[in-house]
Parts: sequence; C-alpha cells; structure tokens
Amino acid sequence: MAADRIDMLQASLPFYQWYGASPHSRRAGEPGVVDLLFGNPHDMPIPAYVEALRRHAEPQNSSWYAYMLDHPAATEVVARDLTAHTGLPWDRDDVAMTTGGWGAIATAIRMLTDPGDEVIYYDPPWFFYDILVRGAEAVPVVLTLQAPRFSPDPDQLAAAITPRTRAVILNTPHNPSGRVLDDSELAAVAEVLSDASARHGRPIHLLSDEAYRLIVMDGRRSASPAEHYEHTLVLYSYGKQLLAPGQRIGYLAISPRIGLAERQALRQAATVTRFVSSWGFPNNVLQRALPDIAHLCIDMGAIQRRRDHLVPVLEEHGYEPTMPEGTFYVMARSPDPDDEAFVARLAAQDLYVLPGSTVNMPGWFRISLTGSDAMVEEAARRVPGLRASR
Repeated sequence: MAADRIDMLQASLPFYQWYGASPHSRRAGEPGVVDLLFGNPHDMPIPAYVEALRRHAEPQNSSWYAYMLDHPAATEVVARDLTAHTGLPWDRDDVAMTTGGWGAIATAIRMLTDPGDEVIYYDPPWFFYDILVRGAEAVPVVLTLQAPRFSPDPDQLAAAITPRTRAVILNTPHNPSGRVLDDSELAAVAEVLSDASARHGRPIHLLSDEAYRLIVMDGRRSASPAEHYEHTLVLYSYGKQLLAPGQRIGYLAISPRIGLAERQALRQAATVTRFVSSWGFPNNVLQRALPDIAHLCIDMGAIQRRRDHLVPVLEEHGYEPTMPEGTFYVMARSPDPDDEAFVARLAAQDLYVLPGSTVNMPGWFRISLTGSDAMVEEAARRVPGLRASR
C-alpha cells in the first residue's frame, strides 16, 4: 500500500493516534490500575462458554480443522434467533458468518460500494467506521448526533443523500452514548431511505450495526431497523454478549424483505468479498460451538448495577453524565475543555478512561462498565476529587 494512502488512513484514526501515546498500553493489568478504557473483560469468562469451546475444539474426524465456509448449524441458529427477535422469516442462506462485527461491517461496505461511492455514518461513531469506509475506497459522509438525546435527524439525513449514496450505517444500541433508538426514530429513518431510494432509482442499504442488541438495561428491547426498512443488512458480533471480543465471530444477515433475486446476488457478493478479504470466515471451533453459545450472555444485572452506582456520583459532582439505556459505556463531560488533558490526569492516578475526542466528542470522556465491581467502586471514589485538580 502506498505510503500516502497509509498516512491518509491513519489520519482517520484519532483513537489510534491517541492510544499510541497512552500509558494504558504499558500499564493495563498491573495491580492497582483501574482500567475502564475499553469494553474488555475483567472477570473470568462465562463457564458454559469455555466448556463449549473446549468440547468443540476436540476433533471428531480428520477434517475437523479443514477449510470451512458458512457452517450450516451456525447460520441456522442465527436465522432462528433473528426470526424470534424481529418476527421476520430469516433464511439461513442469507446469513454470512464473519470475523466478528468488524468483519461484518467491512464485508458489507466492500460488497455494496465502488470507489467514489458514499457511505453515511453518524458521529459520535464506533472508532473504525471511517477507516473501513475509506479502506474500501468509498467516501465517508458524517452526520452528527446531538447530545443528550443522540437521535438521528431525518431532515439532516435526507439532505445528505446524493446519487452516490450506497449505504447508511446505523448503530443501535449506540456506542458510545448508550441510546437505544425507538420504533418512531427507526421508522423516520426508514421513510427517508425509502423515499431517496425511489427517487434515485436504486436501493440505499441500511447497515444495521447491532453488536450491542442484547446489552440493554431496564427491561428494554432493542428493535432492529430491519423491522422498519426492507433493504437492511444486519451486522452482529457475539463478542459483546459473551464479553469475549478476542474470539472473533459475528455475521452479516440479508433481510428476508429483500426480493429473492437481489438476495441471491448479495449472498454471492458476501462470499466473494470474504474470500478477497483474506478468508474472512470465523474459525471452525467458533462456528461449531455457536449453537451452544448463541444464547449465553454476560450478567446484565451487574452492568446495570455499576451504571446505577456510578452515574449518580458523576451527576452529584457536575460531570453531566449520560444515562445509558444499553451498551457498556457512560459518557460524561470533562471539567477541562481539553478532555485529553483531563484523561491524562486520571491516568496519572491509575484510572484509565477514554477521551471523548477519540470518538469525535471533544470535551467528554467515556467510562466502560465492564470493569469489575471493585474497579467501578474505586472510580466512583477517585473521579470526584479530580474534578478541581487543574
């Protein structure tokens, strides 16, 4: 890859540039460090998950570790679960297994776009939308979600769509704000995309990033945009519900509301794209284990308990935190307009959180609730005293 292209792609990763200079990369895991930077596990994994991996790693025949495309048992469980969640009749042939949600997003963008086509996504974003769009030689078009509601503006979306728009990425539950978009918001987006698709004479696909679909609180249900818009591709990662992000398995699922001929073309495109993306299929053990692990989920009661402990403390001391409805994260305003400087002061006290500027929210910071109970308790103790330290 040419050096100028590498420089261009690296410039689209403010998180990468910041993290390279962060002491977290050297100090994470040391005694006394309160690590609330990423959605990484700090407790032992779900025992049933470990047992399933152990069981399916044991070879049953000589081809156990041979090349595997989409394992039928894996695609069947995905289709079954999507049908149960959405009420739509998902077909296992419309499921493409991927290397996590990351692989699903990359596959979707590459299979739908030609160089110069446009992909719309929303700020604040997941770190890597921009580089995945640019890596496919497509053009990112960025719209802003306004705090505190973080709701997509239908008029803003309609104005951003051009004849080159091929896809819109929508993330619900939304990282980093924790918003779970409701049916009225999803219906408004669907109406805009339906009108624009008809006007331009070709479908604009909605890429529904649902990695946190099961990571919801207060008894909520996270509706899928596929329930409202027919040209939807659902993109999913099992790494969140299992809190095992290093075990890369997810999927891309083509909505059954899309016509059969188009679905067949999209199936072929997904397969070819995964081939040219350095074999973008999950490994055999994870695919074989999926029917046994797809129903497992981390203790959402613990995540909600940590949220309910931390948010009032932040509110009391003037941090103006969000109250997440889903995901692992709480956003809060930095007392210093330079959020990176404030986060550095926290790091000097062995408390690691993410500066908002790395997700295009300058003046904010993000706290992960996947730290242990003890870590979250310690963070609630330390953060108030650091507010005035300048």
